[in-house]
Amino acid sequence: MESTNNSSKIAIIVLAVLTAILGVLYFRSNQLTNLQASTIEEKATELANTRTQLDSISTQLDSKIAEIKALGGQVADLEALKVQLEQDKASLKSSNHAAIASYESKIKEYNLVLTQKDGEIVELKKQNGILTENNQVLTTQNSSLNTENSGLKNQNKSLADTLSDVAAKNKELARKVSIAAALKAQNIRVLAVNAKGKETERSKLNGKRIDKLKVVFSLATNPITKLENKTIYVRVLDGDGATLSDESIGSGKINLNGKDTPYTTKQVITYTNDNQEVSVTYPRGGVAYKPGKYEVELISEGFVVGKGAFEVK
Repeated sequence: MESTNNSSKIAIIVLAVLTAILGVLYFRSNQLTNLQASTIEEKATELANTRTQLDSISTQLDSKIAEIKALGGQVADLEALKVQLEQDKASLKSSNHAAIASYESKIKEYNLVLTQKDGEIVELKKQNGILTENNQVLTTQNSSLNTENSGLKNQNKSLADTLSDVAAKNKELARKVSIAAALKAQNIRVLAVNAKGKETERSKLNGKRIDKLKVVFSLATNPITKLENKTIYVRVLDGDGATLSDESIGSGKINLNGKDTPYTTKQVITYTNDNQEVSVTYPRGGVAYKPGKYEVELISEGFVVGKGAFEVK
């Protein structure tokens, strides 16, 4: 009888232990499931927020492309930037938690370009007589507010959408990627250098005292272009549209838009993406420049990257 009681007690103890173990296992399993759900929800939120920011940038790019086109400016770099943006949006879907963090730097670079374009739009409006010094600040502020409002509207729409597949598009991808890497010359100035090396910058240059022609400009920053050697070709055109060219001192021809085009001189520079200043000299000594207006074109990698002008009296 005592043996039977002992067996019963042992069975109860074993049952209690098994119950406790099962309880612990269930608790841990439930904890793991909750953690996994929380991680998935966190990643989905990050993906949605990142996608929203990229969509907002896309809307702003479209707006600036349209505005700069209307003002007669060049938009090849912005169109190429839009292609790069679409690639980033397409690759976002397969990004893991760690990779999503890398999009923060991309978004900063895109926003930097948008900010730079605000300044370019202001300058274009000045050139077109749309802005004056007195209302320039007010117009810039209104433009900024409109951009922010457009971004907020886009965010509200995007947050309501679910994550979806992004189809590959744009058959001109290869061409636009090349445009994205193109340089952009700005603040172009033309100086006359006499035989003694003295440099002169005036509204009208003395054609008889130009021993050398010096073209000075800066290269705008570009978050897409590669830091490498670039060849810059300079074309100087007289009032009749003829290119100043002398092969004995470095002139030649390049392919531009499918045509052999003469250039005046060229120079190889190393692009550093820091608003670097560049100067190119054309040593056309002993030949007087005839009076009139001249145009200067800067070409690199098949694209006209800047234009300037000067006048000879």
